[in-house]
Amino acid sequence: MAKPKTNQMVSDKDGNSADASKVTMPKTRDFRGAWTLEGDVMKEDLSAAKEIFRDKVKEARTPLLASEDVAFMMALENDDSKARAASVAKKKALRDATKASAIDAASSIDELKAAWDTSVLGDSPYA
Repeated sequence: MAKPKTNQMVSDKDGNSADASKVTMPKTRDFRGAWTLEGDVMKEDLSAAKEIFRDKVKEARTPLLASEDVAFMMALENDDSKARAASVAKKKALRDATKASAIDAASSIDELKAAWDTSVLGDSPYA
């Protein structure tokens, strides 16, 4: 006996559900936690996506800050003022990465993805 066919449901960030076969979905799941159901279209809430983006920045910078802490301590031990200053500048850039104006200025998901600063954070998870 064949199993009854069940509809796959999809839910948005607020718990609203719909039959996935009848909903127009976003191109990617990058901002899955920002999805909001509007009729038969699953849209991405840009404000929620910006918070997800900032969380991803924090995740990416954590090992970079730890590595830079080591570089700073070595500069201290070696009394290397240039290396110390470079390390301080890099750590500041990493801490400030969540405050980038490009994040706040983004008016679309594509612009938000483009706000990833590869010169500070390395390769973008959205590339």
